[in-house]
Amino acid sequence: MQAEVSVEILAQIVQSVFATMMGLEVSTCNVPWNHSGERMTSLVYLTGDWNGAIMLECNPQQACRFAGLILCMEPPETADDDVRDVMGELANMIGGNMKSGMSTGVRLSMPSVMIGRDYDVRVCGSEVKERLAFQCDYGHFWVTVVATKE
Repeated sequence: MQAEVSVEILAQIVQSVFATMMGLEVSTCNVPWNHSGERMTSLVYLTGDWNGAIMLECNPQQACRFAGLILCMEPPETADDDVRDVMGELANMIGGNMKSGMSTGVRLSMPSVMIGRDYDVRVCGSEVKERLAFQCDYGHFWVTVVATKE
């Protein structure tokens, strides 16, 4: 079974997660996705009746701000383990909310987090179903849903 990904539902999930966890208002915007430069990517895989992944991408400074908000502390100056954990948990919460709208035969993986410059993330055998840009007080970030090709 391949589930359709609704842009509206994805946007609502991301907005809800950011508002609930950080008190941060985010909205969709029309900023083109850019994978060059330094960035952090966190992702979780969904497997079972639907196979794919949810990816959250932002720059490391934003990730540090997000970590500061979630952990109720001053934002770290560099992307340390706390920042990686927060980015993984954000992807986990977005993926978990997506999963809850699917059949009971879908499982969620542990999050993976990458940081670097000018890298590509490829989920083998998949295609991008949706990629949404969001904006907040700390800049732009992207959430991407990829699904295994039928």
